Amino acid sequence: MRAYVLHLLRAHARRENARSLLRSCGVAGEIWPAVDGAAMASAELEASYGGKLFRPYYPFALRTGEIGCFLSHRQIWADMQDRAEDAALIIEDDAGLDPDLFPTALRLAGAHVEELGYIQLQTRDLPGPARLIDKTGPCTLILPRVAGLRTTAQVVSKRAAARLLELSDPFDRPVDTFVQSHWRTGIQPAAITPSGVREIAGELDGSTIQGARKSPWEKLRREVLRARYRAAVRRASAKARPDG
Repeated sequence: MRAYVLHLLRAHARRENARSLLRSCGVAGEIWPAVDGAAMASAELEASYGGKLFRPYYPFALRTGEIGCFLSHRQIWADMQDRAEDAALIIEDDAGLDPDLFPTALRLAGAHVEELGYIQLQTRDLPGPARLIDKTGPCTLILPRVAGLRTTAQVVSKRAAARLLELSDPFDRPVDTFVQSHWRTGIQPAAITPSGVREIAGELDGSTIQGARKSPWEKLRREVLRARYRAAVRRASAKARPDG
């Protein structure tokens, strides 16, 4: 396994945390410079992602930070294909690791990543139906019917990365939402919880994926669209894996 700590170079407040993650994660690797969507030209942004590519259609235009985040993960998936390692630990620079719990979760993920392909080291509990895969100590590996969002930390096999890379050129939704779409990718993300990973952006510098301020009406409209999309995801997930 190889470690990639994804770090946006202009996020200076996160640099030391990125270095600490690489030192403490227990896997040899590197700090990977994230694609800065805010610095990309309009033509580059438009070339990166397409319109409505598969159902349920994602209801929002992607922000520049979301495009940069997806491109960053695609770069890592591509780099994995040129490496000897069969899997990768991908951690974003706003993660915090529990030194007692994280090694157990990582060993559990490493034992199953080849068969499952994509294992989220979740920062929160996942509601809804799930199938138990394995358990080590307090860490439980499950296969949820509806995969969780966020890409704070995950273990990905080389074969799964190649598949995700192939199907995301172009892309039409954020990377976590794309990974969630197993009816499209054929890869149903598993999850470990508790994983010893927590999201600490608020302790560093906040989110690096920012959007413009929205009016109350626009906020309400987005909430309605988001609820409809999530309901469609639940239906697609149940249809693809009714036993999940």
